[in-house]
Amino acid sequence: MLLLPPRSPPPLSALSQVLRLERNRRIGVVFPLQKLARYLAPGVDATRFGLFQPGLDALQRAEGFFRSGRHHAIDYVSSAVRMDHAPPPALPEVCFIGRSNVGKSSLIRALFSLSPEVEVRVSKTPGHTKKMNFFKVGKYFTLVDMPGYGYRAPQDFVEMVEAYLQERHNLKRTFLLVDGVVGLQKTDHIAVEMLEDFGLPYVMVLTKIDRASRGVLLKNVLEIQEFVKEKTQGCFPQLFLVSSLEFSGVHLLRCFVAHVTGNLPTVEAS
Repeated sequence: MLLLPPRSPPPLSALSQVLRLERNRRIGVVFPLQKLARYLAPGVDATRFGLFQPGLDALQRAEGFFRSGRHHAIDYVSSAVRMDHAPPPALPEVCFIGRSNVGKSSLIRALFSLSPEVEVRVSKTPGHTKKMNFFKVGKYFTLVDMPGYGYRAPQDFVEMVEAYLQERHNLKRTFLLVDGVVGLQKTDHIAVEMLEDFGLPYVMVLTKIDRASRGVLLKNVLEIQEFVKEKTQGCFPQLFLVSSLEFSGVHLLRCFVAHVTGNLPTVEAS
């Protein structure tokens, strides 16, 4: 596992950089699902492609929560393998779960890219997140990087994650990450069943969209949207598409996190 040194914010990590792009590319970075909707066959319902579509003001305000400053510290707080090791549930909380190697830590690093001092551990080897890692975002919310399930999952994964999901009463939303190249896998279905059984609100995030062809991505999006519509109750109807490498969808996801934690209660549509 690598502990990456402080770095300069990468290109397009700040909204101000994205706004300098020509319009078509700008939409692709901020609203990748909206851009994908252009290639739908005639007659296909596109309602679920734009349910959360904040305006520029909301996106800018959301970015402020992820940019550390003199009076706004963003810190890795602690790691835990059991609930009695977790920090006190004082703030609204969101957690990120998904299969090993789906890109959880890379996405969290992208979300925090405007605060280079935040230490997010990223490894080239799948399954290296063995603990629940807690990040405190000022006085506003906590973000939790959960261990990956499936390949190389920690031996006590089920006990650790189920206990967290059932006992963490300040948990506002669970982000279930799915590989955008391969779509929903058997282990993802098990995770969905768990969240549904617990009655928790969650949202699906498709990662690594830069590695998927447009056709593959559109196929996976439509199949997952149909699955969400027919088989789930607690899942937010809109999928979120992200590329941690190209920052597509990262700005929108920051805004959604700020919104569901109660820090951006009103989000005006663009």
